[in-house]
Amino acid sequence: MDEEYFKRVKAVEFTISCDDGSNTYLLPEAELVILGVSRTCKTPLSMYLAHKGIKTANVPLVPGLAPPEELFKIDSSRIIGLTIDPEYLIDIRVKRLAILGLDPEESDYTRREKVYEELDYANSIMTALGARIFNVTGRALEETSQEILAYIRH
Repeated sequence: MDEEYFKRVKAVEFTISCDDGSNTYLLPEAELVILGVSRTCKTPLSMYLAHKGIKTANVPLVPGLAPPEELFKIDSSRIIGLTIDPEYLIDIRVKRLAILGLDPEESDYTRREKVYEELDYANSIMTALGARIFNVTGRALEETSQEILAYIRH
């Protein structure tokens, strides 16, 4: 086992501890912070990057919930925003609720106006933070991660 191996292990441990907005006091230690609404692949993308040795945190952006204060203290070059086509997101969420045995018709999670509002809110926060925003619509995890890796290594 070499130094790179231990770096990857530490990155994975950090990423697990900072998943889905957990332990926001650790955000300043993150090499990368990923933001986005639910179902934009924040967690899988974070784990993929962690396996590359990058300490990654991810934070959901939800209307009505203020983003953690720590986000505003992080250099914008370390903040990644994920956005997605609203109709594509609605389709993903409808399928997710069906898998869970829930009725998409009875949930704000899939209501068109709520999804648009959610994405507008997230985009306003990401823009205010100076985040580099990536559109994940119809993209494989590996495609997005390669773009992010190219961006952070420039």
